Amino acid sequence: MDADTFERWRHDHAFLGARHGTHERRTWAVVALTAFMMVVEIGGGVWSGSLALIADGLHMATHVAALSIAALAYLVARRHVGNDWFSFGTGKLGELAAFASALILTMVALLIGWESLTRIIHPVPIAFGEAIPIAVLGLGVNLVSAFLLHDDEHHGHGEDHDHDHDHDHDHDHAGHDDHSHHADHNFRAAYIHVVSDALTSVLAIAALTAAAYFDLHWLDPIAGLLGMIVITVWAYSLIRSAAAVLLDAVPSRARAELIRQRLKTGGDRVTDLHVWRLGPGHLGVLASIVAKDPQPPSHYKARLDGIEDLSHVTIEVNPYAPAPAAPPGS
Repeated sequence: MDADTFERWRHDHAFLGARHGTHERRTWAVVALTAFMMVVEIGGGVWSGSLALIADGLHMATHVAALSIAALAYLVARRHVGNDWFSFGTGKLGELAAFASALILTMVALLIGWESLTRIIHPVPIAFGEAIPIAVLGLGVNLVSAFLLHDDEHHGHGEDHDHDHDHDHDHDHAGHDDHSHHADHNFRAAYIHVVSDALTSVLAIAALTAAAYFDLHWLDPIAGLLGMIVITVWAYSLIRSAAAVLLDAVPSRARAELIRQRLKTGGDRVTDLHVWRLGPGHLGVLASIVAKDPQPPSHYKARLDGIEDLSHVTIEVNPYAPAPAAPPGS
């Protein structure tokens, strides 16, 4: 048979986000900016003998590591997009990186909390002349980084907003907080890292200023505890979002039900249905249908026209056969 005849039946497994390239370039830019500040702070601390500068530089190093994970995930996913070793493409590499980044963010929050508790119990003198300028400098770097990593996807607030062409507005409010099918959790993880660092800088500036001018030294560790709580909540949200995708959780129960209703038209029955996320803006569907009058799979796929984000649809059709009658006396 002519191989070209079968080309139209082949599936494309490039399930990268629509803005993959843009997000990759911006993430690398933030990695470079953060790494530069890390070197400046550690180098300046060694040169001046400032432990505060060295400590902040080492703290910045944790963000460099997490942001580098995000950037490398984009690079690997793009370079291996056509590698058939990945059964459903490389779209989930970003979720894996986001999960790792969230764990790093959690550890950073716990370290901040531990240091804050230690300083509440055992107060230490604060070099305000060095600490406040460092916090202001860190805030400036993080604001620039947040600007580079800002994206409208960050405003999903955990809800899944489905807008199908037939104007079915499906909102999933079940089980766990879902994110938009188009949300790039890897990019969101990088954004949360720089925003969390900006938050700690704002809290530090406020607390250090109050301590310096009003002798309220206890505000510094309290600000650290507040920052720990907020960062932990953000990290937990990111862990849930990324883990749900890695575990092939149903992205939207409402959308899955819409698919089921479309396929069971005309007396056909859906005996098995799987809907999962393949990458930002890409959903996979695997359905098993029992029909009294079986049609080609293309007939059933046509019923799903107008439902967005369905990038990989596989339909199995089985003819209906009544169960055999039980033998007499059984």
